[in-house]
Amino acid sequence: MTISEASQRCHVSPDTLRYYEKAGLLSDVNRTAGGIRDYTERDCAQIEFVKCMRSAGLSIEVLKKYFELFKRGKRTLKARRDLLATERQALQERFVKLQDTLKRLDYKISVYDKALKSKTKELKF
Repeated sequence: MTISEASQRCHVSPDTLRYYEKAGLLSDVNRTAGGIRDYTERDCAQIEFVKCMRSAGLSIEVLKKYFELFKRGKRTLKARRDLLATERQALQERFVKLQDTLKRLDYKISVYDKALKSKTKELKF
């Protein structure tokens, strides 16, 4: 599929796909005889993986390291597993902080709801 088709299918811009390829997050994208990128199902799966990991907070550098390890094969299984476990722990810590922030927001919203119901004009922190 063309870059435009892959872009639409994966919900990322063509520029993002080019960037992922340049950064080493997409390897060996096939090209037609005319030099046009020809994305495969495997490429789309890899794009979805990158999107998922980026939304989880993994940096481009961490993903580059992951794919470098992946290219080296089975002998890097433990290193890849450890890298992902470290990133999972960081995500878990951010998740806990976000839960605390959500509780604080819920509390503040309830304070405003009460104030609006009672027509109170002043609120305290």
